[in-house]
Amino acid sequence: MSTTAVPIRRLVQQDATLRRLLAVTLVDTVGRGAFFTLTSLYLTTIVGIPAVAVGLGLTVAGAVGVISSLGFGHLADRWSSRRMLVGLHLVQGLALVGYVLVHDLPTLVLTASVVTLAQQGGSSVRSAAIGRAFPGGERVRVRATMRTVTNIGIAAGTAFAAIPLAVGTGEAYRVTMVAAGVLFVASAFLLLGLPAVRVDAAPAERTETGSIVRPDLGGRSPYRDIRFLGVTALTGVFGIQFGLFEVAVPLWVVGHTVAPDVLVSPLLLVNTAVVIALQVRMARGTGTIAGAGRAMRHAGWLMALACLLWAAAGWVRGDDWTSAAVAAAVLVVAALVHSLAEITSSAAGWSLSFEMAPADRVGAYQGVYGTGYAMGAMVAPAVVTLTAIDLGTLGWAVLAVVFLGAALGTAAIARRAAPEHSVPIGNAQP
Repeated sequence: MSTTAVPIRRLVQQDATLRRLLAVTLVDTVGRGAFFTLTSLYLTTIVGIPAVAVGLGLTVAGAVGVISSLGFGHLADRWSSRRMLVGLHLVQGLALVGYVLVHDLPTLVLTASVVTLAQQGGSSVRSAAIGRAFPGGERVRVRATMRTVTNIGIAAGTAFAAIPLAVGTGEAYRVTMVAAGVLFVASAFLLLGLPAVRVDAAPAERTETGSIVRPDLGGRSPYRDIRFLGVTALTGVFGIQFGLFEVAVPLWVVGHTVAPDVLVSPLLLVNTAVVIALQVRMARGTGTIAGAGRAMRHAGWLMALACLLWAAAGWVRGDDWTSAAVAAAVLVVAALVHSLAEITSSAAGWSLSFEMAPADRVGAYQGVYGTGYAMGAMVAPAVVTLTAIDLGTLGWAVLAVVFLGAALGTAAIARRAAPEHSVPIGNAQP
């Protein structure tokens, strides 16, 4: 087989399975972008549930997602991934529609838990399906392309959510949330067209990129793979950085800098634009364990720099337009560096999660890997608030050290694992 990778654009044109997965991703994320833009506001302002109770309910749901990611990853090695994806999409779509029936904390916990169960479980099953459907280095490029489409869809959904936000009535919120659920149901029917022979049947070995499955790893449990567990834990810690953009950055800009409050939205758009423009390109060179380790090391230094830049924006003082402009400029640079760290670490993590897993246990390994990120997402709001927001510059410095340590630790494990799991493959690039 040629070691020259097919350009991703040509791969999309040639591969009907990839086109269907991308179509499902787009439909899903348009619905997700609209729904999650409205959820917290709907629950607090329309339903009347206190914000603290909403946070508690979503935290409980996050814990359910951790268990779901793990469980469905194991099931993906035993049951049809295609059928499970269809079923989980139906469940998630109906549960999203069910949000219009939420009226108190117990119904919120129940509904949010079902949504998170289906979402996180579906993520593990989808990762297993990708691992089976695409050879070696193509997996990372496929994930990168899906990530790009995800950001396009979320941006479109978020823009669509501006309509009910402008109208401001309960009916407008509920109609939009029901529409988001319907999109997930529609995706279930698109998933029926996936070829079971590709997404359900695991290959006996992975030789396309030179990756080899050692005999002693066949059927091995991920719970006994110490290096993989180490990578899972460390990338989960690094994944807390997603909580910075979602939670800490808006609070930091508004409460701790002299930059205009309206800058919060453009900063989020910078992140989205960078992912859309560069995620596929930045995935190059991460198709092997060694390459992924190097990329993760670079991501760590970028993330540490981003934390220091976020902190530096709070050092600017003054009530004139010059001070506001300087603070805004520092924040934009921080957002750019942070975004580069995010997409680099994502590509490295995808490669490690696939390449360190034996082919016959790809579902179980993806489930365990997804659990690391799910746990990171669960604790991220509390961690970033207790550090960056409560401690200021000291908190940002703590986060910089944590992220850098997690990245360098991941790179060290990858360096040790590379000779055992892969062999040189010339000048191939993903």
